[in-house]
Formats: sequence, structure tokens, C-alpha cells
Amino acid sequence: MADVQLRFNLAAQALSRLLEQNSLGIPIIVEGKKDTEALRELGFTGTIEQLNRGWDLDRFCTYLLETYGTRSSEGGAVLELLMDWDRTGTTLQKKLVEKLQSLDVKISQEARKVISRALKPETKYVESLNSIGLEQFIQ
Repeated sequence: MADVQLRFNLAAQALSRLLEQNSLGIPIIVEGKKDTEALRELGFTGTIEQLNRGWDLDRFCTYLLETYGTRSSEGGAVLELLMDWDRTGTTLQKKLVEKLQSLDVKISQEARKVISRALKPETKYVESLNSIGLEQFIQ
């Protein structure tokens, strides 16, 4: 039980940092509508962009570049990628990273790395983050 609580705490800390960054203007890129809804239920109020909007990856990445630029005003990441950590999400994450980096867009994947490791047995999907009891751990 202590192991589960520790892992949930790690995931919640990553989500809390992501929530703060999102509220300060860093958009989160997710796969679809259910992912957006789950994050909204967890308190995210900033911009969340959905990959699944009927565009190919090149058009989507060009849109992100034109909308958000390549760096934040401090020179940091301008986007946070949060694809699911199943096979499809991992493939999408890798393709997005490759395409965005080729456009010199600075991105962050830190939240996904921490959350996916911490919650692997419980879930592989962003859309279920609001249903596994993390709310009690998020500050």
C-alpha cells in the first residue's frame, strides 16, 4: 500500500507542476477530447490542444509552431506533450517530438515520463487520470 501511495504522490506532484505551468501559459498537447475532459476535471484551466482534429501531423506541428513559436520568453519549453503511454500514444509522442524538434520547437515531456512510470499498473491513458483517485494527492 505504501508503494501505491508513493507512486500516486509522484504522479500527483508531476500533475501539480503541469497544472501550474499550464496556468502560466504553457499549452498541453493531448490526443483527444476525453483527455482534455479528464484534465479539466483535475483543475486544468489553461490551453489544451488536441492532436485528433482531422489534420495530419505535419499540419498540426505547423499550427503549433505558428501559434506558440519555438521558445518561451525565458527560453524554455513552449509546449508540454502528454500522449497516452500505450503503444499508439508512445508512437505519436515519438513522431511529434521528432517533427517539432525538426522545427526547432522546444518541448517538454517530463510530466509524461513521471506519470507513465508512476501509474503504469493502474492506467496507460490520460483520459483515466481523473478516475483513479489522484485528486486527493494533487495540491
